Amino acid sequence: MSRRTERRGIHVDQSDLLCKKGCGYYGNAAWQGLCSKCWREEYQQVRQKQIQDDWALAEKLQREEEAAYASIQGAQSQSHSAAATSQQPQAHASLTPFSKFEEKKTNEKTRKVTTVKKFFSPSSRTAAKKESQEGKTPSPSIGRDAGFDTDQVSKDFMDFLKNLQKPGRDIHKQCRAFLISLSNKKHDLGADELSECVQDFYQNLADRLIGHFKVSSESVEQVMDQVEKYIMTRLYKSVFCPETTDDEKKDLATQNRIRALHWVTIQMLCVSFDEEIPEVSENVVKAITDIIEMDSKRVPRDKLGCITRCSKHIFSAIRITKKEPASADDFLPALIYIVLKANPPRLQSNIQYITRFCIPSRLMTGEDGYYFTNLCCAAAFIEKLDAQSLNLSPEEFERYMSGQASSRFSSSNGDVTDSASGSDAMPSNPVLVQLNRNLDMLSDLSTRQEALNEAAAKLQADLLSWTENVKREVNDILERYPLQVPSRTVSAIDTNNIENNLPPPLTPEVFAG
Repeated sequence: MSRRTERRGIHVDQSDLLCKKGCGYYGNAAWQGLCSKCWREEYQQVRQKQIQDDWALAEKLQREEEAAYASIQGAQSQSHSAAATSQQPQAHASLTPFSKFEEKKTNEKTRKVTTVKKFFSPSSRTAAKKESQEGKTPSPSIGRDAGFDTDQVSKDFMDFLKNLQKPGRDIHKQCRAFLISLSNKKHDLGADELSECVQDFYQNLADRLIGHFKVSSESVEQVMDQVEKYIMTRLYKSVFCPETTDDEKKDLATQNRIRALHWVTIQMLCVSFDEEIPEVSENVVKAITDIIEMDSKRVPRDKLGCITRCSKHIFSAIRITKKEPASADDFLPALIYIVLKANPPRLQSNIQYITRFCIPSRLMTGEDGYYFTNLCCAAAFIEKLDAQSLNLSPEEFERYMSGQASSRFSSSNGDVTDSASGSDAMPSNPVLVQLNRNLDMLSDLSTRQEALNEAAAKLQADLLSWTENVKREVNDILERYPLQVPSRTVSAIDTNNIENNLPPPLTPEVFAG
């Protein structure tokens, strides 16, 4: 591969992350670059126009039916004098176009509004066989999981509502009525229509809390967090990656695409990481863990929390590597690298789930909205990644994609080279890179262990020789200067009182009484 002294890198203008209508909120690729507010307005306008067009078409068909029916009646009155045998085929022939009009009218009236569905993905009706298996009995626990998590969420929600007293009772009533209503429609609504119902419920409940109960904005935000957790935990199985969408197909395509890009290196993406630094490597592992953990969460807010934690670990890794605060231009290439390295399960389904059922304000503003918008950009970049994006020639890119070449990174000058350019290069495959790194560490540890064993053996020999030397020196001193102890005679305690110089003992005296 030819070497390059200048690397273009990946750059996304921060204005590209904002809504295309210039409202100042973060846009979303699933909404054609619009924020949730502008997209809903656009959705309502297109939907209203489609409804008007359908009504106009229905009225036109009705007029055509009436005209056809009038012509039939006229033909029957004119042929009243004719024989019955000739009247019946004539009526049958005239009714044929009438039945076609009826069929066309029915099809047009039952046709779904599909124009706006392109913002997400095309939806289709569920099979009649599946509907008969699932049944149509309404239940407030639509899609409810009987596990501990769902029961615990319900218990926590009820405990939270008890503190709100009257608003709490109304919230519980509204949530229950919404779940029952949605259970009656679940077979007739696609993913987009379900999203619209949930978003309308969020908006109506928030407006009711503010207008009717005079609840403050902060309290409304807390209440809506709990409502979202309760509602989406119960709806999760019904609305996450539904069969009426092609989310699963997109997931498989994204996973295959990421597997095919296993050869992409940090240097190709111009990522400001130095995974040789232990703290950086630890943050990279944590970021990968968080982005993978996103699929295990049920609530959109919890999934956003995983994305936010992953992004913060990325910023920490960049800051430690550069020894200065990370910039937004450094973040997106690093996030793309983390996604390629993690290959998160059901990435597209999770993005669509968050887009459809998260409280809109979280995606429009704040760090959660910023990080989620960047993740959408990263996913879109991976789908469209080409030779120019990686600063490669088309021939080189095709060789890597076909497996005819394997990229390697030379540690001496930091250039990306082909696998045939040198034997001392390190493979760029993350698994092989980690394997080589571990082998180098083991080799270094083995060398240090051998040196330590030699030092320990030398210390043991020194201790033994020191003991012998001390014994030898002590013996030499004892031989040179032998110990001589003079003999001493032991005398009695009173040997100095032989002449009895002691005073006479006291004699008793008698006192006259």
